Amino acid sequence: MPKILVADDSIAVRKVAERLLTEAGLDVALAAGADEAIALLANERPDLIVSDVIMPDKSGYEVCSFVRAQESLSNTPVLLLSNIVNEEVTRQAEFCRADGVLKKPFQGSSLKDMVLQLLAKREQRAAPKPAAASTGSPAAPAPEGAKAFRVTEEQLQVFRQAVSRMTELEELLAAEREKSAQLAQRCTKTEEQFQASRQAVSRMTELEELLTAEREKSAQLAQRCTKTEEQFQASRQAVSRMTELEELLTAERKRSAELAQRCTDLEHLAARVKEAEAALDCERESSAQLVEWLTEREKAAARTNARVEELSRKLAEIARLSS
Repeated sequence: MPKILVADDSIAVRKVAERLLTEAGLDVALAAGADEAIALLANERPDLIVSDVIMPDKSGYEVCSFVRAQESLSNTPVLLLSNIVNEEVTRQAEFCRADGVLKKPFQGSSLKDMVLQLLAKREQRAAPKPAAASTGSPAAPAPEGAKAFRVTEEQLQVFRQAVSRMTELEELLAAEREKSAQLAQRCTKTEEQFQASRQAVSRMTELEELLTAEREKSAQLAQRCTKTEEQFQASRQAVSRMTELEELLTAERKRSAELAQRCTDLEHLAARVKEAEAALDCERESSAQLVEWLTEREKAAARTNARVEELSRKLAEIARLSS
């Protein structure tokens, strides 16, 4: 039985992953962080590793790099989990040579499908390949990590477009229909062989009860999916509202900064006005002193002119008397 190591700091994600992989017939080991996963790898050799990208101690990229650096683990497939799958996450995953990236929360059976496909690819790589009937020396193999990651990305795009939240329920319903058809065929043979014996009737009743129970289980799962979807929509609305509030807060902070700058400019302007008023008062006082000084000089000049006129008259009279 293939063994899968799941490393994620969220207990909910670990439980969901354990349930999905156990239902697929896989043995699952759980780790609550990167350090715990690395410690488990010291003693165990899982067939595949599933690791969250963001964890408190180390990132999933570091876990993948650790696996690739170990000779005994270097060929172990590594599937990364991330709440956001964008160009940066894809680039980091390719850099550490991860085999794929899966977006959380899981859609239907996407986790199980990707794990089974990666395990199948590992078995294909491990199987001996027939010698190629080609001339010349054999071509050098392409880097295994990069090739596996490219194929996984293409499959991931197909899964995102094709798998909906009802995939798991549809598979359960298809399995129950197949099981019911097989049981109906068996009941038909039993009726033909034993001429509608009581055991066949009892078996049919039991099958009907099982089918009813499975339908109720499917209905409960549908309700859980609907509730989860409503909670997700509410979370998206809350995030949108939070983003709007952050934008408003940024605008208010910018406005406050502008008002503070205007207040500072006004304070500087008021200081300059006070300085100008003080300078104007000094100029007025200087002008008043200058006017007072000029007035005194004008009076002195008038007295001097009067004295000169008097002396001129006296000189004129002396000159007249002398003649």
